[in-house]
Amino acid sequence: MASEGIFSTREVAGVALRRKRRSDASTLALGAVAVLVLSFLYLPVIVLIVFSFNDNSVMTLPLNGFTLDWYRKLFANDEMLRAIRNSFYVATFATVLTTLIGVPAAFALDRSDFPGKAIFRRIVLLPLTLPGIITGISMLQMFHLLGFNLSLQTVIMGHGTALIAIVLTQVYARLQRFNRRWEEASSDLGGRPWQTFLLITLPNIRSALVGSALLAFTLSFDEIPVTFFLTGRENTLPMYIYSTLRRGFTPEINAIATIIVVASLGVILVSIRLLRNTDAPGGR
Repeated sequence: MASEGIFSTREVAGVALRRKRRSDASTLALGAVAVLVLSFLYLPVIVLIVFSFNDNSVMTLPLNGFTLDWYRKLFANDEMLRAIRNSFYVATFATVLTTLIGVPAAFALDRSDFPGKAIFRRIVLLPLTLPGIITGISMLQMFHLLGFNLSLQTVIMGHGTALIAIVLTQVYARLQRFNRRWEEASSDLGGRPWQTFLLITLPNIRSALVGSALLAFTLSFDEIPVTFFLTGRENTLPMYIYSTLRRGFTPEINAIATIIVVASLGVILVSIRLLRNTDAPGGR
């Protein structure tokens, strides 16, 4: 009987060991797949950054010496700098437009009942599901019928129309999870509506608001299809890069792309800092 007990214990231990080995093998395989996926996604970005400091004007191996000439030429390129300013201008005001319209619309969907509400919730997603070329052509025809001259302002309106759904859906989803009893408690304690909004509601939707605004800014900054149809004489950075690549590749593009990557990482870190501890009332 003792030998049978010992044998059973050894058998159980063997089964557990084999399971652990299979689990370790699965974990190792998943890790290898994750490394391959990340390499596929980010290796081109690393190559781009490396070649932005290479003094060879052609992207070929082996690498030559280290240089900052491409960055100097970038900041001496007035046309590219103007395109960068235009992109920031368009993305900033398009984000403001989407926020000013998307947030009240999200509150209307969350707090009000009106005929066609379910249909409206689905139609508002249409600009995101349509191809950008369809949105661009349709808005170009609309502006033509209204007699608008194409400019950066029409690009802002086009981007704002296409990106409102991002802010609306994100804020609406957060409002659906928001505990309305906190607002009721604020009102019971004598809080005015604007105080309740600023001190209770806004801190609890801040992460969705900031996150959707950052996403809208990013999408607007590098948007091409809608911009292609709605821009006038002024170019945004993606349109400038597109036109430049048609004439031939220049290393200044590596330099500006590297700056955008570093700036994007900075924005991500800042947003993480801003969005920390935002689940409780007052952001505590």
